[in-house]
Amino acid sequence: MRVVTTGAEPKPVSASHVTLTQLMEITDANVAGNVHGGVVMRLADTAAALAAIRHAEGLCVTVSVDEVSFLAPVHVGDVVTLRASVNDVGTTSLECGVRVEAENPISGRGVHAATAYFVFVALDADGRPRPVPPIAVETEIEQRRQHAAKLRRAARMQHKDALAARDAAAPPPA
Repeated sequence: MRVVTTGAEPKPVSASHVTLTQLMEITDANVAGNVHGGVVMRLADTAAALAAIRHAEGLCVTVSVDEVSFLAPVHVGDVVTLRASVNDVGTTSLECGVRVEAENPISGRGVHAATAYFVFVALDADGRPRPVPPIAVETEIEQRRQHAAKLRRAARMQHKDALAARDAAAPPPA
């Protein structure tokens, strides 16, 4: 992500940390009796949005869902904990990662249920993209996450460029 100096002080990743916890109920179930993946995605988007808003100190909207990996089922009755933080920032955009854990509150057994990456853009009062503060990565884990975020962004840009080249080479519609 391209970074332009905004004059703002870099903000540590820790300033964007968000933890959401919710009990999964029968209304969250799919036909298989597990929690619907869309419910998990909605919660992950909410957690990621809150992390982006904390970092940007203002409204941020989801631009893309870069990846969602469902690693284990979430069951009705589980307590889901979502941990989100900003991984990297560009000029007006932010990538946030979310780790989703599910725990059976009776047995205490927990699983890493999902991981997701969302891209947001910060908006000004008129709904236009606005600059976000730089990010200050302080730990080795934060550096690894930032590096991975940069790789995902490069892959998105390469995909976008490949589609544009394909469209430019295609004959006009009849």
